[in-house]
Amino acid sequence: MKRPGYNHSIAVILPAYNEELTVAATIRSFHAELPEAQLWIIDNNSTDRTGEIARETMSEIGARGGIIEEARQGKGNALRRAFHEIEADVYVLSDADQTYPAEQDHLLLQPVIDGGADMVVGDRRSKGRYREENKRPLHNFGNRLVQEMVNRLFDASLVDIMSGYRVLSRLFVKTYPVLVSGFEIETDMAIHALDKRMRVLEIPINYRDRPIGSFSKLNTIRDGLRVINTITTVLRYYRPLVFFGIASLLFGVFGLLAAVPVFDEWSRERYVYHVPLAVLATGLEIVAIDMAAIGLILDSITHQDKRR
Repeated sequence: MKRPGYNHSIAVILPAYNEELTVAATIRSFHAELPEAQLWIIDNNSTDRTGEIARETMSEIGARGGIIEEARQGKGNALRRAFHEIEADVYVLSDADQTYPAEQDHLLLQPVIDGGADMVVGDRRSKGRYREENKRPLHNFGNRLVQEMVNRLFDASLVDIMSGYRVLSRLFVKTYPVLVSGFEIETDMAIHALDKRMRVLEIPINYRDRPIGSFSKLNTIRDGLRVINTITTVLRYYRPLVFFGIASLLFGVFGLLAAVPVFDEWSRERYVYHVPLAVLATGLEIVAIDMAAIGLILDSITHQDKRR
């Protein structure tokens, strides 16, 4: 099959942590599909032969690009380094574990090349392969939870929030502040694109599980908590009225519950015996009012910031 040529400079970025079993095959497959592209392997503090094998493979096939060593652990740290140092018109992100077939990159590239999208996401879920290949029920549940939270928060309809197969425009890469360090980076990228009204497109792709002997670095509980923390943080930064409004509502309800015995005593006895409870209820209501005021102020600041 004839592969399309591109007039834009393309950089393929492959973060890799202990992927000595799969990094060579991943490099070869992307080079075969995009021989004109730069291939950059971000060796993220690997303790095996990932970096050495990547260098040997790059030299053997004569690929453009190179190896960038990033000692700070975490995919977010690896991509921050890559986005800062690598110059291109279009950026292809994938993993170095052979889970994303390189021959699908043309499907993801074309909308960005044509100027129709700022971020194209390889949707693993629509074809059902991800559910078949992924044997971690809690991980699937976490994906659905995050997807639902982000879609509700930004009135979106994304299907695969956490896909690691993406194509990004230069505009996206050079305006995206990478503030996270780990695997929550995909969620953070999606939220940034939605908040900044960038054009996001999802294209269904095939997905395959890791080869035998290769193991995922994800920890369902740890990385799930990180993603939830990222959403909470982004909610506080990008939707402060919602964040502080919910906090205000909770404090207000707790304050009213604490005040029920106080109101009951006053209505019956015209005297308050539970003075500490009255003080607590008053304090909770004051905090509720303060939270609402903070939310309104920060919401106005956030709105003005978007106008710049």
